Amino acid sequence: MDIDAGDIDAVDAEAVRACYAGAAQAFLELSGQVPPQAWSRQALGEWDVRALTGHTSRALTTVETYLRTPATGELVAGPVEYFLAVRGATSADAIAQRGKETGEALGADPAAAVREVVQRVTALVRNTPDDAVVATPAGAMRLIDYLPTRTFELAVHTLDLARALGLPPPTSLTPALAASLKLAGAIGSRLPSVGELLLLLTGRTGLPGNLSVV
Repeated sequence: MDIDAGDIDAVDAEAVRACYAGAAQAFLELSGQVPPQAWSRQALGEWDVRALTGHTSRALTTVETYLRTPATGELVAGPVEYFLAVRGATSADAIAQRGKETGEALGADPAAAVREVVQRVTALVRNTPDDAVVATPAGAMRLIDYLPTRTFELAVHTLDLARALGLPPPTSLTPALAASLKLAGAIGSRLPSVGELLLLLTGRTGLPGNLSVV
C-alpha cells in the first residue's frame, strides 16, 4: 500500500494528535469525578453513566484494535469519508447493547479502568507513526486520518457525560470541540439535509426528527 509523503504533510498532524490527547484527558478527568452512586444514573437514551462511559472508551480501544488488524485495499480518504461510509451501517439497538456490554466490562472500578485505557492507548498513539495503517469498518485508513473520528466521539460523548453528571466539560476538551464542530460541518455539507443543518446552526429552525450529521 503506497502512501505519498506529500499527503501526510497536507494534514496538521501535530494538531490532530493534540486534539485527540486533549479529548482523552478530558474524558479521563470527567470519569474520575463520577460519584460511586452515579454510575447507574440515566445518561443518554438507554445508557446509564456506566454504559455511556463504556461506549466512550471505545474511542480509545478501537484505535488499539484496528492498529493490530491487518488492513488491505484502497485507503479511505479521510474522516469525512469515514463517517459517510459508516453512517447508518450499525443499528441503534446494536450500538446501545454494545455500550452496555462495554460498560459492564469496566468492572468494579470504572474510573480506574478508564485511566488504564487512556494511559495505554495515548502512549500507543504517541509511539505510532502518522502513516501507520488501521483497519476500520469503513476500510483502511492512515492513523492520522482516523484519529479525528475518535476525537469526535470523545468530544461528543464527554459532553454527554458532563450533562448527565451536571458538571462543566473539562477545559482540555475545548480544542477537540472546535475540531469536531469543523468536522461535523464538513460531513453536513455532504448530506442531503445540508440546508436544514445550516438553518439549524443559524437559529432559523428547531431540530427536526432525528436530524444528525452522523
